[in-house]
Amino acid sequence: MTRWWRLIEFTGERVIPGQVDPDLWNEHIARYAFAGRYTTDRRVLDMGSGTGYGAAELAQHASNVIGIDIAPEAVDYASAHYPLPNLEFTTGSCTQLPFDASSFDVITAFEVIEHLVDWRSLLTEAKRVLASGGQLLVSTPNKKYYGESRKHSGPNLFHEHEFEYREFEEELRKIFPQVTLLLQNRTECFAFHPYKTFLPSESLIAGSAGSAEDAHFFLAICSDQPPRDLKSFVYVPIARNILREREQHILLLEQQLAAARFDRDQLLLLFEKQKFELEEHNRWAQQLDAQRHDALNRIFQLQLELKTDQDSAVNVSAGYAAKVTELEQENQRRAEWARETERRLGTELEAKCQELAHCVDILHSVERELAEKSAWGIALADNLSAVQAQLRGVQDSRWVKVGRTFGMGPDLTL
Repeated sequence: MTRWWRLIEFTGERVIPGQVDPDLWNEHIARYAFAGRYTTDRRVLDMGSGTGYGAAELAQHASNVIGIDIAPEAVDYASAHYPLPNLEFTTGSCTQLPFDASSFDVITAFEVIEHLVDWRSLLTEAKRVLASGGQLLVSTPNKKYYGESRKHSGPNLFHEHEFEYREFEEELRKIFPQVTLLLQNRTECFAFHPYKTFLPSESLIAGSAGSAEDAHFFLAICSDQPPRDLKSFVYVPIARNILREREQHILLLEQQLAAARFDRDQLLLLFEKQKFELEEHNRWAQQLDAQRHDALNRIFQLQLELKTDQDSAVNVSAGYAAKVTELEQENQRRAEWARETERRLGTELEAKCQELAHCVDILHSVERELAEKSAWGIALADNLSAVQAQLRGVQDSRWVKVGRTFGMGPDLTL
């Protein structure tokens, strides 16, 4: 699928053949019909060529035509729909034309300039690529009329700069020595023509051509030389009975009005239903608002209670802090006492340990002495037993007994 299919939906800013109403189509194609009177056997550039229908119209009599547009999808669409031998389309900007100086005899720029931020560059570029004696045909909507016609829909978001008559003429004259500014208006006319064929036509515009302030569009012919064979131009797209078409259009509008009234009645019913629902919602909202008010009062009371509790907590915290400080000081005193007691007890314990060691030494000495004396006592007892045994032996001897009998000898009684 090629990119030009994206153009199928009409947005109002790019005319697509077959997708616009006849009035809008005729409004645009009339400008190219007017321009065709100046393009016979000429080199033509169509700036902002869009879908290419206008360049194709000019190519019917021009020697060659180039259409340029910044949108690639528009160029693709135009190339696919208008494959003429003397017509080509290219992608590019109207403010930086990719062409040499003096490349064209006629340039058309219809409904392009108001879309550009740098719109002055369109004019200077057109002047650069025009050959001597060449002509720029440039159109734009009348800002005053266009603003009034869009007062309900709002400004056109695609337009960067719109012109009133005097500003448009003044800006064109800054670039081109010769400027002829025409008005384009849709007007009613009476056509005299055969049924199946067409005769050469003439036109007569009776009375005033209208004021610049009330014009629909401005179309300027700009060049470095005075325009040749300048005439008013009337474009009648199809000779037909306008009155009958208007009657049919009125009938269609009446049908649409009836449908609109039905839709209005349905909308009124819907409105009443929505109004009832809205009233119910409003009552519900009022109840919610009352509940919210009560909740806010309760929140206020809770905040007061919280403030009281916070103040009390602050006081208790201060008391606790003071008590903690007091306890810390007491702990410091006790810790100091404990450290002093520990030092004192350590000193006393060391003295007692030394004293105990001395006592142990004495005990060991006494134990040694007792052991020695015990050994001496045991030895003495052994000696005593031996002596006693000897004494008993002596006492029991008959010599001693004889001596006692005669009173002789030592007394051996114990």
